[in-house]
Amino acid sequence: MDNDDVAKVLDEIADLLEIQDESRFRVQAYHRAANCIRSLSEDINEIYEEGRLQRLSAVGKGIAEKIGELLTKGETEYHEELKEKIPPSLVELIQIQSLGPRKAKFLYEELNIQTVDDLLEAIEAHKLAPLKGFGAKSEENILRGVKQFMKGRERILLSEAYPMAERIINHLKEQPFVLRIDMAGSLRRMKETIGDIDLLAASREPSKAMDHFCRLPEVDQVLAKGETKSSILAKNGLQVDLRVVTPEQYGSALQYFTGSKEHSIHLRDIAKKRGLKINEYGLFEVDSDTRIAGEDEEEIYSKLNMQYIPPFMREDKGEIELAIENRLPKLVEPEDIKGDLHVHSSWSDGLNKIEEIAETARAMGYSYVAICDHAERLKIAGGLSEVEVRRRTERIRQLNEGLQGFTILAGIELNIDNDGKLDYGDDLLQELDVVVASIHAGFNQPPETLTGRILAAISNPYVDIIAHPTGRIMGKRPPYPIDLNAVFKAASATGTFLELNSFPDRLDLRDDYLREAKAHGVKIAVNTDAHTIGHLRNIIYGVATAKRGWLEPDDVINTYPLDKLLGVLKSKSKR
Repeated sequence: MDNDDVAKVLDEIADLLEIQDESRFRVQAYHRAANCIRSLSEDINEIYEEGRLQRLSAVGKGIAEKIGELLTKGETEYHEELKEKIPPSLVELIQIQSLGPRKAKFLYEELNIQTVDDLLEAIEAHKLAPLKGFGAKSEENILRGVKQFMKGRERILLSEAYPMAERIINHLKEQPFVLRIDMAGSLRRMKETIGDIDLLAASREPSKAMDHFCRLPEVDQVLAKGETKSSILAKNGLQVDLRVVTPEQYGSALQYFTGSKEHSIHLRDIAKKRGLKINEYGLFEVDSDTRIAGEDEEEIYSKLNMQYIPPFMREDKGEIELAIENRLPKLVEPEDIKGDLHVHSSWSDGLNKIEEIAETARAMGYSYVAICDHAERLKIAGGLSEVEVRRRTERIRQLNEGLQGFTILAGIELNIDNDGKLDYGDDLLQELDVVVASIHAGFNQPPETLTGRILAAISNPYVDIIAHPTGRIMGKRPPYPIDLNAVFKAASATGTFLELNSFPDRLDLRDDYLREAKAHGVKIAVNTDAHTIGHLRNIIYGVATAKRGWLEPDDVINTYPLDKLLGVLKSKSKR
């Protein structure tokens, strides 16, 4: 078993315990251990063999023993006992918005509902509404959650596909018969969700490439094998398709199979008007059928008299017109990011100490990191009292005294209550370096109420950033029905920044909203909302989404050096 395998079992144990209404402490202990292991850069097997399991910050003696069982036997007796009491399929049910562990267990006991299909059938027969604690409105909300959940299952998160694609590419790159290889399709465009993993390779020995691909350690089943295209089912359930072309065709094939369909159609129309035709084999003159480009993508765009368009922008949303006019934006890159402005520590519900977060952030090349633990009213996430905030700020200032070339910023993530009020008064907020505010409850309020709550937070002179502004969690919860235009206008008028949350199931704000925010003059903070040091690496998904939103370095405040950043953070309260 690898890190992900172990983490999945620990998470399932936590979910089964929660369904059985076990103590929150026990449930969180298993989730914290799962998060810790999932974020490790080391192989959990090596850590176990060297006797270092209990040195991990979230792994105590009991959980360490269960991990040992998993690694040596492939299962743990405790997990099997839990599954005998509660069907594991209920774990899937508790992912549905508006349901939750207690209701899932109640429905199992009352109606023997064990799967999503069982639940949908019961809703359609209106069996939930008459039950105690449910009612017609609850049944309607659960149905909405089921539809959202089922829609989310049709595609997979970028973060599930990208690491798998990278591993396969790295395996194939090592082979001398694979001359070039890249991701293709929506994965290369870094869309937030994708269908299957599409890969494209260049080789003069395609049969060798196919043989090696179908024998990779990630392969669970070979679905199809051909001379130039093969499909496999990976052990994690993802389908991966590999297509092989000649080196001369590689650029045109990469452009063609990257898409999007709309972008490619627009390019073909432009080529046609110039007496050219473009397909996966190259760019040709129609009259003579002479091939004039195809080995590299760049020459395809060049021959069409336009700038090279990065894959992130290829959605036919105006990028082709800009490329023709030589006006494409210089997109933000991962190396432009100088710090993360939304990270949780063990002072609230984070896994790691502030020192560990700072060390990891510094190793990533950052020059600062903001510790934004949860505020007082979010008790379930270990929200801090005013006394605790000040104690933690004092600790941060002490740590900074021993650092050179790196700064820890003292921040907070406030709750925007149902009436728009925040946890603390201005006297405490003005002592902090970074103040983030977000909605954590009351998601089903009317649009005008939700919008009013965010606008109230924006109007506070000490609130710097609105975190995960639309609140969506892909596959679980749709965005709040807020008036984003009003939010953008208010943020622009007050100098408040909006967050692009890099957590893979959030990526909120999404690309279209980012372009609109930029048009309003709103600056963005690309943050990870990390709860473990491993989550800090999710910044790649946030930056990819920023690129899809056409953001440039100046549009993103955490590309700023520290002195400039602190200046813009303080400028709002001085207005």
